This record gives sequence, C-alpha cells and structure tokens, in this order.
Amino acid sequence: MEAGTAVASSEKPESSAAVSVPPAPAAMAKGEKAPVTSGDKLTMKHPEPAFTKVPPQTHLDQKLSVCSKLCFAIGGAPNQVAGSATAFFLQIYLLDIAQINPFQASMVLFVGKAWGAVTDPIVGFFITKSKWTKIGRLMPWMVGCTPFMVVSYFYLWFVPPFTNGRFIWYMGFYCLYQTLITCFHVPYSALTMFLSTDQRERDSATAYRMTVEVLGTLVGAAIQGQIVASAHTLKHCPHRNLTTGHLGNSSGTEIIRSLALSQDFLSHAKEVYMIAAGVIGGLFLVCTVVMFLGVKERDDPYAPKTDKAIPFHKGFILVMKHGSYLTLTAAFLFISVAIQLIQSNFVLFCTYAVELREHFQNIVLTILMSAAVSIPFWQWFLEKFGKKTAAFCGITWIMPFTVMLVFIPNLIVAYVVAVSSGLSVAASLLLPWSMLPDVVDDFRLANRNSKGHEAIFYSLYAFFTKFAAGISLGVSTLCLQFAGYDTGACRQPPPVVYTLKLLIGAAPVACITTGLMILLMYPISEDVRLRNKLALEELRNQSITCKSLRAELSSA
Repeated sequence: MEAGTAVASSEKPESSAAVSVPPAPAAMAKGEKAPVTSGDKLTMKHPEPAFTKVPPQTHLDQKLSVCSKLCFAIGGAPNQVAGSATAFFLQIYLLDIAQINPFQASMVLFVGKAWGAVTDPIVGFFITKSKWTKIGRLMPWMVGCTPFMVVSYFYLWFVPPFTNGRFIWYMGFYCLYQTLITCFHVPYSALTMFLSTDQRERDSATAYRMTVEVLGTLVGAAIQGQIVASAHTLKHCPHRNLTTGHLGNSSGTEIIRSLALSQDFLSHAKEVYMIAAGVIGGLFLVCTVVMFLGVKERDDPYAPKTDKAIPFHKGFILVMKHGSYLTLTAAFLFISVAIQLIQSNFVLFCTYAVELREHFQNIVLTILMSAAVSIPFWQWFLEKFGKKTAAFCGITWIMPFTVMLVFIPNLIVAYVVAVSSGLSVAASLLLPWSMLPDVVDDFRLANRNSKGHEAIFYSLYAFFTKFAAGISLGVSTLCLQFAGYDTGACRQPPPVVYTLKLLIGAAPVACITTGLMILLMYPISEDVRLRNKLALEELRNQSITCKSLRAELSSA
C-alpha cells in the first residue's frame, strides 16, 4: 500500500444484540463513512459474538522480540557514532587540521546543517510516495543510501592536496553527507511506527534504540577521541608559551626545525582523522546489515483503508496545524540547540579555555558513559511519573553543572560535571523520540481519514532541529572569528577564551530555559495518552470486526 493513501473513518455497528447480518457492513461495503464523535470513541459498546474476538495471532503480532528490538536499535547506532564524531570534532578539525578560516568553517557548518534540514521534508515527501516492496516501504531507503553515505563521510575527513578550494570541498561533501544521512535517518525514525501498533512495545523499542544510540555516541566519541587525541597535543609547539617575541629571538635553525616539526605533526593529524573515518564507515555497513536481517517492517494491519489518496501538501498542512506537535517540536528545538552548542564547542573549550587538552577525550567519554547508563533509569522514570515530568527533571539537571565548569575549571570538577551532564544528555535523547509517537497517535485520532504521514512528522521535526542547530553552529563559529581565533595556534587570545565560556555556559542555559517554558504548554499528559491508546484500540477492534463480518458474508 502507498504511504499517501488515506484511512477511512471507523464505522460503528448499529445493533448490539445481533450481528449476523447487520446493516453497517453493507454500508461499509459501499464505502460510506459513519461519523464518530469524540465521546463515542471511548463509550461505544460492541457486540459479543465470535466476530468481535481478536484472533490470538493478532495480539502476538504486536509483541516484539528482544532480538527485533536490538536489531532495530543497532540500525540507528552508526548515525549516532558519526554524529558524535562530527559534533565534537568537526569544528576543531576544520579550524586546526584542514586550516580553513573561522568564517569559512562557520559557513560549512551552517550551510551543511541547513541543507540537511531542507532535505528532511523533501525526503519525507518521497517516502510518502514510495510503494511497499517485499522488504517494506522504508527499508529500501536505508539499505540503498548506506554505501554512498560511507564514501561521503570518509571524504569529509580527507584533506585535499590543494588549499584554495578546500572550502568548496568541505562544503560539498558535508552537504552530500547531510543529504544521504537524511535519506537514512528519516525512514529509520518513522520505522518506529511500523514495528508495532502497541504503545508499550513502541516505547520499549524506543528505549532500546536510545540506549544503543547513546552507546553509539559513546563509541563514536571513543573511536574519534582516542584515535585523534594525538592530533591535539602541544607536541608540535617546541616552547609551550611560544610568542612572536620568542620567535624573533630564535635562530634560523630553530625556526626551521619548528616549522618542520609542525608540518610532520600536521601530516600525522591528517592520517589519524582518516583512520577514524574509515573505522566509523565500516560500522555503518555492519550495523545496516544487522538491521536489515533482524527487523520486519509492518503496516498497521487493522486500520481501515481507502483508495482515496491524500496529497502530500494537505498532509503537511494538517501536521503543521496540530498543536501538540508544534509545541513538542519548538520545545526540543531549543533544547537540542543547547546540547549542540555544548557538543560542538566542548573540545575547543577544553583545549583553549581551561587547559584540559590532555583530558578532553576522557571527559567526553565520561559524559557519554553516564548518558548510556542512565537511559534505563529515565525509561523507568517516564513510565512511573510520566514523560513530561521526566523531561523537566532530566533536562534541567545540566544547567548548574555547565556553569560550574566555567567558573571552577579544574580536572575534578570537570569529571563531576561530565557525570551529571550525562544524565541530561540521556533525557534529551530519549524523551523527544519517545513523545513523538504519542503525538502521531493523537493526530490519527484527530484526523481519521488521513494515513501515511508518519514520515512528515519525523522529517519536519528533524528539519526544525537541524536548521536551528545549523544557525547556532554558524553563529558560534562566527563569534570565534570576531573574537580573533587564530587557526592552528597553540594558544588563543583572551577574547576567544571568554567567548568559549559563554558558548558553554550562558548560551545553553538560556536555550534550555526557553525550551522548558514552551514544554509547559505541551497538552498530552499521561491521562490523555491513555485515552488515546484506548480509543485507537477501539478503532482497530472495529476494523477487525468489519473484516470478519465481510468474510462471513462473502462465504455465506
């Protein structure tokens, strides 16, 4: 079935006493629609004969095995591995290894993210037009784009032999990589809705996914950080406090030796970045194969169907009018910008602002290990106290600790901040992807004649968050340009240090505060979520009843 097909409204049997040949199925056979009010969907009574009973395999179909959940989760790991590497290291790579100026680096980061954001709804559009195949509607997208994505990722970390065109090189490959990762991530995110129709199973699969993705982020930071750590030491600076005055007093032989050492060091830095890119590219291929072999994509088999297609632009308008979706997206847009600011500037902050360049890779690993360990805790917490409460409790935790690191920059405080910040990173990763399916369910109840727009929800969410992240990254790198960032220097001037402290402390706190204030208006509480779940089960049971009646009538 095409994703763009609509779902017919659910019909209500007219008789509660006898259902052998009721009038409702005949009407339904002609394609007539019976209106269902918001009150009916929770209070309607159904007959008790055999037709209304769900076959045993119907319930079993919604139960996901641990193996399926793990394979689904592993499929998303490479995206986080690569995302972790680019988030923490791409900015400092462009500035200190590729040695393009801060303005060009800001343009690469902004245009690449903005281009990735623009491609999200475009890919969502084409996915809604895709037909079902033997392996599903979403799986061909993910399998097909993976080899090209690996190639584009590798060349993103390759320093070309020319210097004048490096800006165009990195702009082109970063935009290509963002396009291909979108072709993977949008269908992968939407796949959550096609694993099961049961909310608890989807939430469980999301928890598996977030746990493995945080582990993937950890692996990405570990691979990239440990392999390229030697590229960000002071070994290429013969005098650690080297200044222009020192150079002026040095002999010509010392200067030549210093330059030769610097060139050898730069060549070594380029090599280790390519090695890291090759390892991460291999993980992409392996994890995609595991997902392909272990995950079965399913349509909702019990939703009413119609042959009338809903145009993409109408589905887009319906989605953008859905209040709970707009509130959730706006809230996590600001929160994701805050996390992105911390990720992209953290290595620079440790290197130049707090003299922790020898420890930054271990601090990053501590943050991500804390996040990985706390994912199960947040899954238990949201089930116990609700998703909205979990968002507030989890995400506010990071604010005092990032400020503490700015004002108390020593190693012990850095590790304490790393452990505490990991809790908030885990919550910011888990909560939006756990809450989005609830919004989609709410949309399905409000728009029962519209089906196949799951990809629009996920692609637009990615569009807004990526676009905002692109702006924040571009602006933060421009701030470094205005502060006087010196590409390739061993030390940075005080205005750069002050700017990095603002980008790590004050800016993320302001963004998180704004996002949480918007989240206060999020309307889907736990009571609403439960009502939506019962209403959807009611609609699916009606659909099963109708199909059973039609089969009985056709065989009579």
